[in-house]
Amino acid sequence: MTSRRAIAQLSRTAALTLDDAYRVQALGSELRAARGDCLVGAKLGFTSEAKALQMGVSDVIFGRLHARCEYADGGSVALADYIHPRVEPEVAFRLGARFDARASADPEAELRAAVDAVAPGLEIIDSRYADFRFSLTDVVADNTSAAGFVTGAWQPADLTATGVRFDERPVTLEIDGAVAATGNTSDILGDPVLALPAIARMAAAQGVVLPAGSVLLAGAATAAVALPGGVTVRATIPGLGTVHVTTTPAEER
Repeated sequence: MTSRRAIAQLSRTAALTLDDAYRVQALGSELRAARGDCLVGAKLGFTSEAKALQMGVSDVIFGRLHARCEYADGGSVALADYIHPRVEPEVAFRLGARFDARASADPEAELRAAVDAVAPGLEIIDSRYADFRFSLTDVVADNTSAAGFVTGAWQPADLTATGVRFDERPVTLEIDGAVAATGNTSDILGDPVLALPAIARMAAAQGVVLPAGSVLLAGAATAAVALPGGVTVRATIPGLGTVHVTTTPAEER
């Protein structure tokens, strides 16, 4: 049985280390898999310098994407499935081949070689904690607030080619045609491509094997924006395209 109720932060009653928090995350992923909700990708959090400083961390955090969290481009998101959702524009990469960092002599190079496409993306984040407040270990245990994602049209990408970059591209997040947030792909670790070494390293540390077709979300290009009901949310990245979803009206929650 599942429910959608906010709970108190784990850190209020348990002294979790970061390793403990990742173990909690892994157990949650195993429970999902047992219900048929398989792993379909990975994401990074705290990829902007400002957010990392705000949280007092010196490294990114790693989360897992599951099949039932994926929406089609142009599809509908039922807000009744969430507690207090927010949305962020992302750059997404797709794996054309299975990736097991622990079995690779050069995980970073192998992951770059495995990527076969790039697309604009939207991530829906939703914390299980009351008031959307949490510590570092809380959010890692909560799978980095990963709750939903959608990708736009995929474009072929060869990240083994010399000089491939996706930085210096403006990012616009719109709600019903009004600009809700703006940013730049350079806000994602300086270049979203630089998310790949971090994903390779952290997938190895957590023992995560990513199947072919996996989606990798490089990190948010703007601050998260509250996701209202009865609207169309669209992200636009020049050269990559657009991605959008609609949400159910608030009265249907």
